[in-house]
Amino acid sequence: MSGILDAIVIGAGSAGLGASYLLTQQAYNHLVLERDRIGETWRTQRWDSFRLNSPRIRSVLPGDSFDGPDPWGASTQHEFVAYLESYAKRHRLPVRTQTPVRELTRDNGLYLVATLHGTLRARNVVIATGNLNCPARPSWSAELPPAIRQLDSSTYRNAAELDDGAILVVGSGQSGGQIAEDLVLAGRSVFLATSRAGRLVRRYRGGDIFNWMTLSGFLDVTRETLVLPSGKLPPRALLGATHTISLQSLSAQGVVLLGRFIGVENGTLQFGDEVVEHIRFADDSSAEVKRFLDRYIARAGLEAPPPEEDPAETIAARLPDPPIRSIDWATIGIRSVIWCTGFKGNFRWVRLNGALDAVGQPVHRDGIGIIPGLYFTGLDFASTRKSGTIPGVAEEAARLANHLAKRARDID
Repeated sequence: MSGILDAIVIGAGSAGLGASYLLTQQAYNHLVLERDRIGETWRTQRWDSFRLNSPRIRSVLPGDSFDGPDPWGASTQHEFVAYLESYAKRHRLPVRTQTPVRELTRDNGLYLVATLHGTLRARNVVIATGNLNCPARPSWSAELPPAIRQLDSSTYRNAAELDDGAILVVGSGQSGGQIAEDLVLAGRSVFLATSRAGRLVRRYRGGDIFNWMTLSGFLDVTRETLVLPSGKLPPRALLGATHTISLQSLSAQGVVLLGRFIGVENGTLQFGDEVVEHIRFADDSSAEVKRFLDRYIARAGLEAPPPEEDPAETIAARLPDPPIRSIDWATIGIRSVIWCTGFKGNFRWVRLNGALDAVGQPVHRDGIGIIPGLYFTGLDFASTRKSGTIPGVAEEAARLANHLAKRARDID
């Protein structure tokens, strides 16, 4: 492979294709390299009943507008993958599939992208692989008995694939809450180790919550504002794709709510006593979002129906009495644990001094890397609440394309 490209985009998911569209519009000579198929993560890291949390009308990429049926409905991952393939074809994006990147280095001011088919050279590189592709588990997960099958939210598919017996879901953010409901609706015995995670209603004051959050600027709140005192970012709030899911609604369906899963002691599973606190925190976070939206509606002078009660919020929680702090897994019959405890990115192939921090994650400011010509897109909470979501693609792609253009002018 000879010649020097203006840019190479690594990853053909929504972020990578969105970046490629903007680069194409600016006539940049570039390629998009994809390890397998377009939208591979969407194909392989979602459960069967998964649907996008952003409605169809808010799930389009740069240059497109939605004109299909059910604009406020929720697409399946299969529908979204088909959309990504169509998007790349319609806009004639230069995607090379089945081209995993082995190594990214830099020499004499050029980036060297080593693939199975040779090495490409480029003046700029946009890494669009995201940072939600490597499941994170607590270190003590290795202490669980071998008889318990452990999965991550990215490998869970459906209840029928799990062994007979009870299931423990760990984490009550988006994935944990949705998977717990998927399991209990399938008739399984489900325990949910809750966490300090926010919650959102699906609809509010006559509109979709995601649309309200977009219009009001709620999704534009900056990363710096969101960082917790611990230095970490909060998990994504629990949001059902088609309806509201709350800890209390899950308990009403039969999910047994527990506190934090804190470890294994003498062969038994140990839990904290924070269930009531976690329910209260989720309720408070939902109320806070509603107040934000109410202020926006009043400020903008919009006509919207008055606030309404959501049954998933008003239903009473059914909690174990006394609270469960310890479980003998064999007696209860827990045979599977599904970890919904977050992800990190796999950037081991990036061999650039200073590009990654001490734990191997990107060093950047609003997606712009510390090394000239290095960019990251699709990172969760990279700049704002919107970062890392499909509706955030257009904004991020435009910012990176503009910065890349400025860099080209400065070089010239």
